[in-house]
Amino acid sequence: MTVFDPRVTPLREDLAAAELEGVIASARYVDRRPFTVIAPRVPLAVEPGGRQQDALLFGEGFDVLEARGSLAWGQALRDGYVGWAPLDGLREGAAEPTHRVIALSAPALASPSADSDAWGVLGLNALVTVVHVAGGFLQAAGAGWIAGERLAPIGSAFERDPVAVAEQFVGSPYLWGGRDADGIDCSGLVQQALYACGRGCPRDSDQQEAALGRSMTEAENPRRGDLAFWNGHVGWVVDAATVLHAASFHRRVAVEALSELVGRAGPARFRRL
Repeated sequence: MTVFDPRVTPLREDLAAAELEGVIASARYVDRRPFTVIAPRVPLAVEPGGRQQDALLFGEGFDVLEARGSLAWGQALRDGYVGWAPLDGLREGAAEPTHRVIALSAPALASPSADSDAWGVLGLNALVTVVHVAGGFLQAAGAGWIAGERLAPIGSAFERDPVAVAEQFVGSPYLWGGRDADGIDCSGLVQQALYACGRGCPRDSDQQEAALGRSMTEAENPRRGDLAFWNGHVGWVVDAATVLHAASFHRRVAVEALSELVGRAGPARFRRL
């Protein structure tokens, strides 16, 4: 019997995506309607009005299967997460992004000037469609003018060291379900670092442990770029003695001695990418 992960399967007892008809039972099947995120970040919850489990970033796609009041139920295209998102942070229609944000944050300005007011701040790996260029600034449709050095064309300028990317987040507040420097959780930190390196990555730590790299043996010493896992938690190995992670214990992204973390959470399981 096939077991479907509800986090990444657009399925409820009363409604499911059309492609699941004949695969798994539901009362009704509907076609996907493509939407695009138009806010710097949009929370995604498993239940209407529930706790944030994931976040959608500007320019990402979200396929809507049902709209109910001010909320939409559907599936994030980038990491496959299923949930409820506020409709006011979405626009119907699929975007065709030309660039992605390569800086930790990128203010979107009202005019092509560093002194201009900001519409908002886009996070690392947000997606934009550039429509004009002026004086070192690129105009992103629906957002504003962004300094050119904070953007790169889709498919280019990938980082090589995911740990170096994650280190930029040190001090950022811990936020369950968060994915940017204004608030991020442990698996979000792993995901964002790998996205910046041009690699796909699931959303939650157990999914990441199942999908990323290979399990290491006890004879192998952890090294920079390995992932350390505990039940419900993940961090980047900085070196054999140190881990970088978004920790609820510290309420922020922190660098911590592996021995201290093991003393608190128990032995780690390591995977090498």
